[in-house]
Parts: sequence; structure tokens; C-alpha cells
Amino acid sequence: MAATDSLAIVLGTRNRKKVRELADLAGLADIAWHTLDEFPAVPTVEESGTTFADNARRKAQGYARLLGRWVLAEDSGLEVDALGGQPGVRSSRFAGEPTDDAKNNALLLERLRGVPDEERGAKFVCHMVLAKPDGTVVAETLGTCRGTILRELRGTGGFGYDPLFQIAEYHRTLAELGPAVKSCISHRGRAARALVPYLLDWAAGRSPRDRRAKMDDEVG
Repeated sequence: MAATDSLAIVLGTRNRKKVRELADLAGLADIAWHTLDEFPAVPTVEESGTTFADNARRKAQGYARLLGRWVLAEDSGLEVDALGGQPGVRSSRFAGEPTDDAKNNALLLERLRGVPDEERGAKFVCHMVLAKPDGTVVAETLGTCRGTILRELRGTGGFGYDPLFQIAEYHRTLAELGPAVKSCISHRGRAARALVPYLLDWAAGRSPRDRRAKMDDEVG
């Protein structure tokens, strides 16, 4: 079966770094993948929710209705134990607008000044939602990845808080790990893999069940 418009999904983001991290999904046969960059006229759906799930649903449903297409959207960020779960849904805007990774990392280090190593636990969270063209949500997945926040940046790969987020088993930050390893253990990779069974059913022409899958494995 060749990919057709009926088997096309738009990734509800203009963040090219996030798109690259979802590349594994793009390898699924018989599904054509698009991004919001291909629809420059579509307005931005406001991320005004109080949870990752709220924002992911808002984006998936909003863009699906605006475009009249299937949309896969996600919201993700960092929750730091010592900060009561902050920066949370404001992860990309932690240091204000416009978003700036360097400023966000600097503010995080400042907020954690004096916090001992054993209390610097954190986790990345990704909530992913797939919606039909009418905005109906048909699948939701959750992926998490636990680690600790270092006292200085390490590594040049990845983006966001990756240079500060160390995975205990590897003794490296996400910014020091290669793309293959990161795709296996990251919050975004786990959420995407949990969605694969639904997508395979759909691509094969089967009638997939309404999936509310959850993949909440934690590393670190």
C-alpha cells in the first residue's frame, strides 16, 4: 500500500529539533509525514494549558481542525524535584520570552545553587496526542526519563536542558549521548514508540482500537 493523503499525518510543531527526534516514526511504512512548516498560513495554537497533557491535546485538536488533517502533537518539558516540578509546562519559556536555551539553563543552575547532588533529581516528560481531522483524540501516550541536574553544561548534542541532564547508567548527559541512544531512552522516543501499534494498525487498513496508551518507564 502506498502512502496516500488518507495515510498522512502532520506533526504539530515548527520546532525542527523536535521533528528530528521523531524521525523513527517517519520510518513507518505507508504513512506520509508533514510538518507545520508546510502550512505557513495556519495560525499558532496557544499552549495555555496547565499540564503537558492539556497542551498536547490543545495542539493536536486545534491543528487537526484548522488543517482538516490527522495531527500528532506533543508537549514536553523538565520537572525538577527540588523546584516542586518546575519549570514544567513553562520549560521552554522558563527565563521568559523569546525562548532561549542558554538563559533557561543559566536560570535553572541559579535556582539550584546550593542544592546538594543527592537532591538534584529530575525527569523529562512527554505527552503525545494523535487526533483525527475533526479533532477527535484517538490516541495518547506518555513517556518519561529520569536523571539528575549537573552543576555545569556538558556536551554539544541535543537541545534545551540536555547538557545539564545526566543519565545515571551512562554517566553522561543527554547532550553527550548519540542520537541512537537518546532515541531509545528519551521521554519523546518512549512516547513515540508507545504510539507505534496504533499507527501500524491504521497503516495496514485495520480498524484500530481507541488507544490511550501509557509508557511511563523511567531511567535513572
